[in-house]
Amino acid sequence: MGKYLLLWKLDQTKVPVDPKERAGAWTRMMNMVKQDLEKGITKDWGAIPGQRGYAVSEGTEVEIVKLLQQYIPYVTFKVHPVVSVSQTDEVLEAMLK
Repeated sequence: MGKYLLLWKLDQTKVPVDPKERAGAWTRMMNMVKQDLEKGITKDWGAIPGQRGYAVSEGTEVEIVKLLQQYIPYVTFKVHPVVSVSQTDEVLEAMLK
């Protein structure tokens, strides 16, 4: 199982112009985020002013793809695998051999 840094951005062409509609869409999206946090696949989530943000998620490649698919086409992602401290130590140990 891997850990991933997910940088997300809302697709501005899909964001409703009407503030009430926009709030409704955000509420539905936030309910999905909360469910992902409760399931444990998403470990951390945050929004950055400007309709973008990040999440840290853990899972297999297939689990991460399934996670992202529920937000498409409204959100685009840049996905970065993360190496832990113990994994970095493992690399360093191998370099010393």
